[in-house]
Amino acid sequence: MRMTPILAVALATASLTLSGCLARTAANIVTAPVRVGAKAVDLATTSQSEADEKRGREIRRREERLGKLERQYERQREDCYDGDDRACSEARETHQEIEELLPQVPYEPD
Repeated sequence: MRMTPILAVALATASLTLSGCLARTAANIVTAPVRVGAKAVDLATTSQSEADEKRGREIRRREERLGKLERQYERQREDCYDGDDRACSEARETHQEIEELLPQVPYEPD
């Protein structure tokens, strides 16, 4: 049985195409453990930029807390000056919390 030229070209093209697919599949299988290992290392480590972002969020959280405490302390002091003994006690507690928080907030020059 004799093959027609069109059928011969189609078979040759199909075999070349399939061999390329098989080569890519084999390459993917061989490199898969390396890619999985690299991804695991990437997930397990923190980049410097990620660490900086986390530190920045933490600093902002502390600054917000400090601002809230300072406003609360001023209100309590005003009430204390007006003769409210409970406000005086609360002002002392708030001031103590401010003193504990201040060393954790970095100083920013003007």
